[in-house]
Amino acid sequence: MSDKKQEERRIWLIRELQREMPQYQDIRIPVTEEEQWNLLRSLFNVRPPYPASQEFLKVQDEYLSELIRGRGIVDAESLPVSKLDPRITLWQGDITTLRCDAIVNAANSALLGCWQPCHSCIDNIVHTLSGVQLRIKCNEIMQAQGHEEETGTAKITPAYNLPCKYVLHTVGPIISGPLHEEDCDLLAGCYRSCLELAAENSIRSVAFCCISTGVFHFPQQRAAEIAVETVRRFLETDSSIDRVIFNVFTDRDLAIYQKLLGE
Repeated sequence: MSDKKQEERRIWLIRELQREMPQYQDIRIPVTEEEQWNLLRSLFNVRPPYPASQEFLKVQDEYLSELIRGRGIVDAESLPVSKLDPRITLWQGDITTLRCDAIVNAANSALLGCWQPCHSCIDNIVHTLSGVQLRIKCNEIMQAQGHEEETGTAKITPAYNLPCKYVLHTVGPIISGPLHEEDCDLLAGCYRSCLELAAENSIRSVAFCCISTGVFHFPQQRAAEIAVETVRRFLETDSSIDRVIFNVFTDRDLAIYQKLLGE
């Protein structure tokens, strides 16, 4: 796909979003590809979950699909398994590039994604690359539920433009002081809820991010211990899930999980 075609789509999408949200219509469209993408991503991030036209979705999906292909897609089946358990894999990389049945998104209690333009959290990039359909779908779920998502629970949605099939959204505990046992139980609940939801939906492979260890400030070492312990305990009694991927992004998390998994 030519860069020119992608640029045409990008500019068209920016103009459509500016038309939808007139408060941003005076923002000048930048010249460079990176600046144009940052503007488009920002507009995606602040777009309310109202319906999108078929024309908008067609252009958006073509643009995001090509963008995701260009970023590279990693097949979970090709990743090496852990010595500790052949159904467990440790992988360092960008979870949104992973082709598997489901990835886990560390969401907030509103479950509508991150509204802060170009924020570095996983919630932001998952919603950005899935497309506006994801926020629309999450809003439908939350409107039907009638209250915010509780900590330790999970919801499932399609992944839309991502390489995976589904996204499992879970709300981890927020740590603002000393760590308590209740926080640990709630984090374990996140992993357990996602695995139960995966089993219920015939999902064979699940990739977990490091839930709550970013802006929610859960200590990394203890979070990893809870993650590994909860997943291993679940796999002892479940035969439907073939692969659980612990996805890490930082070198510190990689070292922690390597030690826990005996790698």
